[in-house]
Amino acid sequence: MKDLIIVRGGGDIATGTVIKLYQAGFPVLILETSAPSAIRRNVAFSEAVYEGIKTVENVTCCLAESIENAEALLSEGKIAMVIDPDCSAVKHFKPLAVVDGILAKKNLGTSKDMAEITVALGPGFTAGTDCDAVIETNRGHNLGRVIYDGCAEPNTGIPGIIGGFGKERVIHSPKAGILRNVASITDTVKNGDTIAVIETADGEVPVTASLDGILRGLIRDGYPVTEGFKIADIDPRADEFNNCFTVSDKARCIAGGVLEAVMHLKKERNL
Repeated sequence: MKDLIIVRGGGDIATGTVIKLYQAGFPVLILETSAPSAIRRNVAFSEAVYEGIKTVENVTCCLAESIENAEALLSEGKIAMVIDPDCSAVKHFKPLAVVDGILAKKNLGTSKDMAEITVALGPGFTAGTDCDAVIETNRGHNLGRVIYDGCAEPNTGIPGIIGGFGKERVIHSPKAGILRNVASITDTVKNGDTIAVIETADGEVPVTASLDGILRGLIRDGYPVTEGFKIADIDPRADEFNNCFTVSDKARCIAGGVLEAVMHLKKERNL
């Protein structure tokens, strides 16, 4: 398929990229795992793995049951997703570009020879070696910048500051076990409120809100987590309710970098 772009990952940042590419006229196929763990589920196409279909900002992604089904969806002008962590679809479709949007902070198998154009988001990749371009994902002056030689900034492990809060915004599992949701995304919570519990062999362990705000993200009920697993995100800006349903400024900025890289390399290489 002419100008097809395959995006690895369907989390909220990758979803912003998919929407930008699709709205710019590119057909897009998303490759996901069988059990994605997106936190900002309201704005993550990865939810299609569980629901069969997911709409974000009036753009819809459909889960395909097979490569052939994905081809049919793409031919109808739809965004398709297939469960394919090993990227077998890359060889089948021979896309114009492959974008690694997993944001694992390390390379999980993306290589420069996958397509005419390869782009990766964030640290763990070297432009010119692993891929053609790397997009900076660290908040700050360089967010969204296209890097054609070298790497993105190293992972700091510290979330960006929103409303004066950084690491406090993100909640990690205190124990390994099965997550059971008590609160829901969009709920207004207070510091100390129980938002979930972890079912362990020794009983339930509460997960509490770390600050006052809106619960912007929470992974799916019933998901098995390890100790320290990122499970929730609180926005301290209590009046930002609509943010739970829209692509973030960070995702849109990174998406712009991806589109720039693809268009630049496509023109430069006369593809």
